[in-house]
Amino acid sequence: MKYIPLSFDVNLRPEGLVIDLDSLFAALAELQDRRDARGLRYTLVTILVFIVLAKLCGEDHLRGIAQWVALRKEALAEALGMSKSQAPHATTYSRVLNKAIDIDAFEQVVRDFFQEQPGTGQSILINLDGKTMRATIPEGKTRGVHLLSAYLPEEGWVAFQVEVGSHENEIPAAMRAIKQLDLRGKVVTGDALLTQLELSMAIVEDGGDYVWTVKGNQGQLKRDIETLFEPEMCTGGFSPCHKDFQTAITHGKGHGRRERRTLTSSSLLKEYVKWPDCEQVFRLERHFVRTSDDKVFQEVSYGVSSLTREEANADRLLALARGHWGIENGLHFRRDDTLKEDRCRLKGQGAQAMAAINNLVLGLLRDVSFETLPDARRYYAANLSAAVALVLRSPG
Repeated sequence: MKYIPLSFDVNLRPEGLVIDLDSLFAALAELQDRRDARGLRYTLVTILVFIVLAKLCGEDHLRGIAQWVALRKEALAEALGMSKSQAPHATTYSRVLNKAIDIDAFEQVVRDFFQEQPGTGQSILINLDGKTMRATIPEGKTRGVHLLSAYLPEEGWVAFQVEVGSHENEIPAAMRAIKQLDLRGKVVTGDALLTQLELSMAIVEDGGDYVWTVKGNQGQLKRDIETLFEPEMCTGGFSPCHKDFQTAITHGKGHGRRERRTLTSSSLLKEYVKWPDCEQVFRLERHFVRTSDDKVFQEVSYGVSSLTREEANADRLLALARGHWGIENGLHFRRDDTLKEDRCRLKGQGAQAMAAINNLVLGLLRDVSFETLPDARRYYAANLSAAVALVLRSPG
């Protein structure tokens, strides 16, 4: 294990702070501070570490983060090797997130940090999806800060995040995202908005595969798939056409309902539809029974994939289609519900920086053995030394 003494911070004790060379602290220390160095009381890495620690321990808003640090300034000074026990004002955090950080460099540092961890990047599935930070929507407007993420649901961290410009949709942002990823051997999933010809071609050209949902924005493709899976009407004396259908069924129970999922796949359209590298299409039926009153709901959706039947039978296609919900349950829901991202009052770059920090916190907790994210945060709130260790020590 390697260690590095840090002596660049004016607030550090003369003997400095000894941390792991491949720790998060060391990674964040590489960031360039865009503030004027004159009169600075806190280095950039100190501010960022304070925010991450407060987030780990349950604080989500700048005022709460500032108060949390102030109430623990002596303990934090001791743990982080600072010569003075002092705490920044909430406005300092706001200025740092809005002006001191190069957001692209910050995202790159975080990405590199996780990519260097043992076992990272070995999973297959990549979810692409976007979300708007609702509190950033100006009054009378419909659009605020909108971010598209490439999420690895089996590993629990964001491989890439990019802002969707105010005059664009998620499609060009998704193109920018996949160009930053190694797609060889990966399967990219997305909702119907991302079911696009150019995006599909780019993924396959880069060595990956796709599994898309198909809706009305690709009307002809949707009609072709619907027709394929319609019940066949046979004329008397004629046999029905041979179809290569495969079916997979799974059952589940939770969130107040019982669910049956049935996916039927076929490769019959791969030579017929004008869709790049199409190998299979599928029909996915979800049958729900609400346990409180036994009311029945049913949803039907369609999809297309570049995976051959040998690479993905109906069972695997069903697992991949369900796997796209990983970004909703593992990332978006946690950022909104637990980390209170949709209540973030920061604007512009500050909001994007806070979203990146939320991704970072979720990534730090991905290998921690707690049943839920709130359980983990309560633990670290009661064990400051354990939270500090996540920042100062190598994850390995």
